[in-house]
Amino acid sequence: MVLLAIPAAAQFDLLLKGGHLIDPKNRLSARRDLAIKDGKIAAVAEDIPAAQALKTVDVSGLHVTPGLVDIHVHVYAGTGQRGAYCGDLSVYPDPFTYRTGVTTVVDAGSAGWRNFPDFKDRVIDRSRTRVLAMINIVGRGMAGGKFEQDTADMEAQATADMAKRYPGLVVAIKTAHYTAPDWVAVERAVEAGELSRLPVMVDFGSFTEKRPFQDLVLKKLRPGDIYTHTYLAAVPMLDESGAVLPYLFEARKRGILFDVGHGGGSFVFRHAVPAIRQGFVADSISTDLHVGSMNAGMKDMLNVMSKFLNLGLTLDDVIARSTWAPARIIKREDLGHLSVGAPADVAVLKLERGSLGFVDVYGGRLRGTQKLVAEVTIHGGRVVWDLNGLTREDWDKLPANYRSQGDPRWDGTLSSGVRARR
Repeated sequence: MVLLAIPAAAQFDLLLKGGHLIDPKNRLSARRDLAIKDGKIAAVAEDIPAAQALKTVDVSGLHVTPGLVDIHVHVYAGTGQRGAYCGDLSVYPDPFTYRTGVTTVVDAGSAGWRNFPDFKDRVIDRSRTRVLAMINIVGRGMAGGKFEQDTADMEAQATADMAKRYPGLVVAIKTAHYTAPDWVAVERAVEAGELSRLPVMVDFGSFTEKRPFQDLVLKKLRPGDIYTHTYLAAVPMLDESGAVLPYLFEARKRGILFDVGHGGGSFVFRHAVPAIRQGFVADSISTDLHVGSMNAGMKDMLNVMSKFLNLGLTLDDVIARSTWAPARIIKREDLGHLSVGAPADVAVLKLERGSLGFVDVYGGRLRGTQKLVAEVTIHGGRVVWDLNGLTREDWDKLPANYRSQGDPRWDGTLSSGVRARR
């Protein structure tokens, strides 16, 4: 292994210089340099001398943001279970995260208390991406079909007990896909949330007159609980004139949080466009990543964020709803910001402009002019994605027999297998 010479006065491991830094928690959106040391944010300043860093990367013209936090994914892969999110419908996280600036994902209830230990061993403990989790109120998790309708397997105490075994790793309780015309799944999930002192995320499952959606957000959920799939076609969102129904704003005043959860079937422009124009914007932007969404209208986190840019949100607002806002929603306020001392999870993003198009889950197209692309992703202080080699040296400036370059203090892609810190 060939290591580049280390400056004698190196104070920092890695320095990102000249970028436009967006840090919503600290209300900062300006040109700033950012320095990293020992996997942490070490300094943010208008000018940090390059001589103080082991490695300096010129990010002029790019946006430096916290690593993105996607609070709705399905990554319980590898079990071999057919037609289930605790199986073949999930994806392993690492191939889909770093290349889009995402450093933290939250699996949204693919596992329940019965199979959560297997999920932890099979995926969470082996992933480079930081994987957090919501535990499904169904003990078998998202096993599909009849299993997700089995109220006998919805045990609030067992769910809460499993959640409390892993504080900080388990960040919420989830209920999804329940179709019966009663509130059993929601009520058991809320009970588990009370016992574990965690928020609840609800994917409503089905919409019936006996179980109206309005009652979910106005009566059943608590302040701090989350409804995902905000712009789902089945949500009663608009009146006949296209105005956002008042109950949604009432729910927001109650403290109910709304998550995008785009997915393969849960985002339509015919809701999103008028709702956003009228000020009803989801609190957090998320993908609902799974095998059915990643090659369809959703694609990836940056594609979903770009949709909101083209729907009129500012870049600062889009970044906030993809970093600090979701981190607060899951009560992991150590994440989603660039404060000194915080984990060095960083996305370096490029805003590209042109004649573009974006697609919803039914194939409706939105014409747009801008999209986000991840140039560099840093997790735990190490470079884990570098689209155009910004952190690399030209090959003809390296030693004749070079094999790898960098240093394990900043380089997370060495052949030695050094992993990013979690």
